[in-house]
Amino acid sequence: MSNYRLYIGIVLAAVVFVVLWRQGHLMRLSNYVRETWAEMEKCAWPTWAELKGSTIVVLISILLLGGFTVLADASFLFLVNLITPGK
Repeated sequence: MSNYRLYIGIVLAAVVFVVLWRQGHLMRLSNYVRETWAEMEKCAWPTWAELKGSTIVVLISILLLGGFTVLADASFLFLVNLITPGK
């Protein structure tokens, strides 16, 4: 019984492939991939040292922003607790 499912899946995949090929979708996909690859070759990629430096800058920025957010949240919580009556 599972062999029939496999054969039906293969036939269905072949039919979809033929339909997409006749409608030109596969050629457009091929052109898209080829043009994307050509554009990626034009990009200026960072060196390993630049990548490490940028990563460190991003990590430090995240830590500073996270610390600021925690301090601001704690400050607002403290102020709200001062203003509102006790429980």
